[in-house]
Amino acid sequence: MSKSDSKRQAILENAYRLFRAQGFDGTSMADITSQVGGSKATLYSHFPSKEELFVECMMSALQNYMSDTLKHLDASRSDPQAALRNFGTSVLNFICSPEQVEVRRLMIAEAARSGTGKLFFDKITALRARISSFLAACMASGLLRRDDPDLAADHLGALLEAEVLEPLLLHVREATPDEKETALAARRAVAAFLRAYAPAAHPATVPTGPHAHLRRLPPA
Repeated sequence: MSKSDSKRQAILENAYRLFRAQGFDGTSMADITSQVGGSKATLYSHFPSKEELFVECMMSALQNYMSDTLKHLDASRSDPQAALRNFGTSVLNFICSPEQVEVRRLMIAEAARSGTGKLFFDKITALRARISSFLAACMASGLLRRDDPDLAADHLGALLEAEVLEPLLLHVREATPDEKETALAARRAVAAFLRAYAPAAHPATVPTGPHAHLRRLPPA
């Protein structure tokens, strides 16, 4: 790691700690500089504004974690159900952790401030591109029906978050889900997603009978 990269990382780590402890308003660039050392000019050379630094802090852990989590999608293109379940479980284990729930609440609370919400959204959109690429490949091979892969990635994300994360964010529940619960939630979310994006059955092979719809996809 270069000296510049090392400095940037030190800024992120100290700023992240201060933002979580004191909030956005309670943390000044001077506070961060005093923790990291050097001058405010050096701080601003790495991050043009406090808003951009805040977003980078909030995204840093997610980006590092997702680089490994996204490997689940690369591991098994021939079995999208397994790949998506493993990916979904890994995502839920991370975003439902107490630290990340706290970070998400903080990010939402500051979203209206000087374009902070848009900066955060743009970062999330960049991460979504990898998921969209996987889904596009599944659509091209006929494993999923053809549709907008970006929209499909949004639908997948919403399904994964709805069952467990939303109640945590809203203080409806306090207990962090264990891995068994996140795996089950991911399985249900992926099952719903695959039903929504199931490829159309060939007319000659469309099952009939009262339970035909249950036989068009292998069990998720």
